[in-house]
Amino acid sequence: MGDPRHELGLRAEAAVAGWLERQGWEILARRWRVAEGEIDLVCCDTLAALVGVEVRLRRSERAGSGLESVDPRHLRRLRAALGRFAGQAAERTRFTALRIDLVTVSPTDRHGRWRAVRHAAIDAW
Repeated sequence: MGDPRHELGLRAEAAVAGWLERQGWEILARRWRVAEGEIDLVCCDTLAALVGVEVRLRRSERAGSGLESVDPRHLRRLRAALGRFAGQAAERTRFTALRIDLVTVSPTDRHGRWRAVRHAAIDAW
């Protein structure tokens, strides 16, 4: 039996992927892992930008918000991993920009409903 927190995180990532797809984004990879780090979702947005999406689920803000949880070290790892993905994809696809977005997911009530907020371009180049 797996860790319930891990399973909840996977469900949050799947929900965010579906939400982004409904907005016209293309999901290129899920949980993409290289030596530099792991990106929850690698996407192409509607303007052809390559976007690494970090999904942060918080059941409460006792340990801080999802936005506060992405420190400079983690951001460097995300940037390096997305750069690696872009380098590998450059042969087949040309992107207009590279950026890291954060999607925070938190409960809205006791009935299992969640709220997702996209924080665009927490890092871009």
